[in-house]
Amino acid sequence: MAPEAPKKKVEWPPAVREYVRRAFDPNNAIPGISLEDMQVRLKETIGWFAERNSHDTVDWPNFPLPQQLLRDERRKAAALGTPAHGIADSVHPAYMNGSSQHTNQNSPQSKKRNAADAQDEQAQAIPPWRNTNLASRMTYADDHNGKRQKKNALANASSKFDQAELDKRRQRFQLGSNGTKTTPPWGSPRKDEDEMPTGPVVGTNECLEKSYFRLTAPPKAETVRPLHVLKKTLAMLVEKWKADKNYNYICNQFKSLRQDLTVQHIKNAFTVKVYEIHARISLEKGDLGEYNQCQTQLKALYAQNLGGNPAEFKAYRILYFVYTCNKTDMNDMLAELTLADKSHKWIKHALDVRSSLALGNYHKFFRLYLEAENMGAYLMDIYVNVTLRFLTDELGFDNDVTCREFLESQGAQGVIEDKGDKQYRVKIREVAQLFEQRRAAAFSKVDIKGQI
Repeated sequence: MAPEAPKKKVEWPPAVREYVRRAFDPNNAIPGISLEDMQVRLKETIGWFAERNSHDTVDWPNFPLPQQLLRDERRKAAALGTPAHGIADSVHPAYMNGSSQHTNQNSPQSKKRNAADAQDEQAQAIPPWRNTNLASRMTYADDHNGKRQKKNALANASSKFDQAELDKRRQRFQLGSNGTKTTPPWGSPRKDEDEMPTGPVVGTNECLEKSYFRLTAPPKAETVRPLHVLKKTLAMLVEKWKADKNYNYICNQFKSLRQDLTVQHIKNAFTVKVYEIHARISLEKGDLGEYNQCQTQLKALYAQNLGGNPAEFKAYRILYFVYTCNKTDMNDMLAELTLADKSHKWIKHALDVRSSLALGNYHKFFRLYLEAENMGAYLMDIYVNVTLRFLTDELGFDNDVTCREFLESQGAQGVIEDKGDKQYRVKIREVAQLFEQRRAAAFSKVDIKGQI
């Protein structure tokens, strides 16, 4: 007997992993949707695409979370008075990155499977008392005739109801009398689905500014901006960010810009530039959610050799995994690094940060913290949390009050945050920069008296 072949480990794309992380994020929890229901729907959602080998065609950053799908289904079911449907009714072409999602459905195996599924749905619609088996087709004894007549009466009484249920199912699954037609993966047709484009949308909108709205229907050309308009939009957003620093507005506009790129299937150097700029702005404001979405897309774009700054964002990924203590992703990341990557100064800096924390060398860590380039310092700000008590002990002051008075006497006002319960946090980066300037100024003056 031949030994069983070992099961191959499934390697999910980063976009799917990020989707799962967001699904379990407590901030995305919806009252009334239990964790168990969410997990079941999450498995159904990912499994549905995995069976069709189409998970790479999904726009995962914008795809509704499992709890959102459940909420929308329950609302729709309550409004229509019908039971909630499954994942097949939730998958919509607007969330697909390409047209490849239709290929699997046209294969012979897929048609057989869908036909079998449709027959199963019809079989489930028949009440248990109408199911027939071998025994029911055999001649019954006379003493069973009374029971059979009662069962037949029940079946006849419910036949009108059963037929109505079957009709509703046929309409929902678009089944004819022979039950051979298959349902589209995005569920029942909508009014505007006849207008759904077969390929990428080519936008005609000339507006530079457009608010972001999650797509619930196929996008129309008049609502989508073409590439030449999007380039003007990006230039405008960069200038507005420098002038106003209004993050809520900028983030909304960038998400709208990214959406227009996605529905038009635009993947080029400009796409990389958009995601890189949005990721940097998100890091500056400490918005790790948006940063992660951008980072996930950038990894896929860099794999297509579309340009950009892959070394910079590889360094950010290392620093982020240090913060999250995600050993699995960190090991995967380290395995992907080439010798050229490891010798790059930004990536080498990130690896040194990881090493200094692993060894507990905090003096080296804070030196690296001050040397961080690009947006790396903003990532390190997240996990550099120095209390006033730590600084008091490290610098040898008698108490926190004396230490605070010393900091303020050197011009470091407003660098201590009150966290409540007599806990004070020091904005160490601002303090470090201030004292580095004081040190440089002190040693820049040369007194030649008494020199030998």
